[in-house]
Amino acid sequence: MKTVDFVRHLKTNQCQLYREGGNHSIFINSENKKLSSVPRHKEVKNNLVPRFVKI
Repeated sequence: MKTVDFVRHLKTNQCQLYREGGNHSIFINSENKKLSSVPRHKEVKNNLVPRFVKI
């Protein structure tokens, strides 16, 4: 899955950019306070993407 599509999915599901790490962008869900780290690559491996995201 492309990283851009995954970030778009996170943003449409109430996630906001929390901070920029060294090699990852960290997103937080404001409802349940869970964090997701997204690597800064063009493609994200499918095993890193949660199952509920349609690939």
